[in-house]
This record gives sequence, structure tokens and C-alpha cells, in this order.
Amino acid sequence: MKVAVIGGGGREHALAWKLAQSPTVDSLYAIPGSAAMAEVATCVNIPLSDLDGIAAYCKNEGIDMLVVGPEVPLTEGLADICQKQGLAVFGPNKAAAQMEGSKVFAKNLMKKYHVPTAAYESFTDGEAAKAYIHQQGAPIVVKADGLAAGKGVVVAQTEQEALDAVDAMMKDHIFGASGGRIVVEECMVGEEASLLAFVDGKTIVPMISAQDHKRIFDGDKGPNTGGMGAYAPAPVMTPELVKTVETTILRPVVDGLRSEGITYQGCLYAGLMITADGPKVVEFNCRFGDPETQAVLPLLDGDLAQIMYACTQGTLQADMVSWKQASACCVIMASAGYPASSHKGDVITGLDQVQDAMVFHSGTAEKDGQYVTNGGRVLGVTAVAPTLKEAIAEAYQNVQRIHFDGQQVRSDIGAKGLKHLQ
Repeated sequence: MKVAVIGGGGREHALAWKLAQSPTVDSLYAIPGSAAMAEVATCVNIPLSDLDGIAAYCKNEGIDMLVVGPEVPLTEGLADICQKQGLAVFGPNKAAAQMEGSKVFAKNLMKKYHVPTAAYESFTDGEAAKAYIHQQGAPIVVKADGLAAGKGVVVAQTEQEALDAVDAMMKDHIFGASGGRIVVEECMVGEEASLLAFVDGKTIVPMISAQDHKRIFDGDKGPNTGGMGAYAPAPVMTPELVKTVETTILRPVVDGLRSEGITYQGCLYAGLMITADGPKVVEFNCRFGDPETQAVLPLLDGDLAQIMYACTQGTLQADMVSWKQASACCVIMASAGYPASSHKGDVITGLDQVQDAMVFHSGTAEKDGQYVTNGGRVLGVTAVAPTLKEAIAEAYQNVQRIHFDGQQVRSDIGAKGLKHLQ
């Protein structure tokens, strides 16, 4: 099978790395890929914005399946364009990708099909949103409706902070058109976890759970990022809770979409809050999470290409998916200034010193035979070990072997998981 991975970040590097191990994959391509991905795939320099160009290349090259990493091409309809050309696509079509592309769409669908989530209202008028905030009080959550690279959410501890967030999104347009409509919702209390699932339109096979760390600093302090690290499985997600999420959240959403005439095929990502009343949805994503992918896929004990192809054909079976009895920890190394900005061009040393770990490149480039920083999140260092404690220790041992100027690393990835295990 010829497979093309669409994207060039850390998640796509992990997807390509895992697909390259698949006995069913003869040729692997990455569009546009990265210097690091070139070690496992043939990189083809077509920009992600050129959806027709991607479809035409894959058609001409005889690609059997596209695996779409990032959310933007999915919400813009890459799957629809490719499927019209007769190509199999792991990733939802434009209508199904609204689960991530529009917070309002997702919240309304959850309300209609009785999926547990935070109480909310949506607004296109800033003054009405502010009146609602005054009425509800703080803490309260303000979200841009559209895509904002994982940064369009403000968990406001005071009313003023919430009002400022409304102005930033609706008046100052810090997220562009994504903030033209906003969702204001109750601030749920609990521990966050992620459960990703393979979906073929009807059949749902959950992956192992994971926990992302969104804030830039230790102890979940500082601004939100795209994610500073993840580990899997997450002890907070007991087998009973996974079953509950499958029956009360994943199943009603996939069936609800089908009732609306929308077939969901690909990875469905449920971002969850484990509250005193049980698991509730924080948000849905229409693709693999980043950095959760870098922690989850190394634990997959099956043929990823076969599983993904089955999702595109409506032939997914639970027994295709099995997991190693182990834990994984992924620690993100970010550049100076992140998340407000990113520092580019800093030389990365020590990659050749890494032992017993995978290093997934999120934001690097090759210059004069060396890797340099080329984005906010630079590297994801992942270790797999029999226990979570060992996986965390190994990941951090390898982080210490790598260096670049201004690097930012959280020192507490996985600490919540260890607390549960104690």
C-alpha cells in the first residue's frame, strides 16, 4: 500500500514513524513533511493550503490512502476533494470536521443528543456575552468558535478577565474570523484527560487514554499552549471510565452525526473533564492530538495502516487494535518566547546522544547539516517503559542530553499520573 501523511509537525512525524513499521505499507510519503520525516518518508513540497494540488499529486502517484494530521485541511474539506478523486482518506469530511471547526456546532450537537458537557451559551454580540458573564459570575470559560491552534480558550478566574477575553476575541480579533462567534460556558472542575478513538462511521474502537499538559509552566501555570507534554495511559481514566465515555459520549456523537446525515471516519478525539458527576466533554478534535499522538502510538501493538484503511472502508474491527502493557511519556521542548512567539534558527545539539527514546520533530529545520529550531514547540522526546515512573525518568534523562538556546521544558509531565498510582 502507498500511504501519504499530510502535515509536517510532531504528530505527523509520529504517524509516519508508526506507519513506516507497518507490513502493509510499501511506500510512504509526507506532504509537505519535514527534514526529520525524510528519514522515514519521501517528502513532497506541496503547501497544506493547496488542497487541489495535494489531491492531484496523490491521484497521479497512485496513493492508496491519505492520513491527514492537522485540523485545518480537514475543516477546509481536503477529505471531500480527495474522495471525489476516488482516494481513501483517514480523516473526516468537511461536515464531520465541524466537530472541531465550530465549537457552537459541537455544543449544539451534544445538547441535542444528551452528551454530558459544560452548560453554555453562544454569542455573536459582545455586549450580550458580557451581560451573560455578569449574570453567571466567575470562574467562567470563554472560547473562540473557530480554530485557534489550541489557544482560543480563556479560563477566566475573574469577571474582568472574562470581559477582556470577549473584547480580545470579538473587538481586537486576535483569532481573526474564529472569534466572530464565541461560546461562554461554565468552568468545570476536575482532572482533564483525552480519549482518542478510531471510527469507521459506525464502529468505534477507543485507543488508550492520555493526559496532555496545556499550560507553559509547571503546576499548570501560565498561558495555554498547544501542549507541553503527554503521557499514556492516564490512570485517572479507569477501564470503567473508558467504557462510560464510549457509551455516553463517543457512541451518541457518532450516531448523532449519522442521524444528521454525516458519516464520521478517522480519529475522533474527546477532550474530557473527569468531574464529580462523571466524565464531561471539554472539546472535540477531528484528528489525532498533538502531543498525545507521540505518547499513544508508541504503545499501539497493531498494524496502524491496516486499522486506518479499515476506518476508510467501514470495516473496522475491535480485534485489529491492541496495546502494549507499558507506559509512555512525551516531554515537549519549546523555543524561547513560546507560546507568545517562537525563536528560530537556534542550533540543536545532543540528538545523537539520545538512548532508548524517540525524538519527534515538531518545529525544526535542517541548516548546514544541523537541526535548528523552526517553531514554538521544537521537539517531543518520548520514552516507553514497563511503568509510568520509568517512562517519565527515561524521557527526562534524554531531554537533558539535548540542548538549544532558550529552551523551555516543563519538569512535571506525568506527575498527576504518579499521584493516582500512589
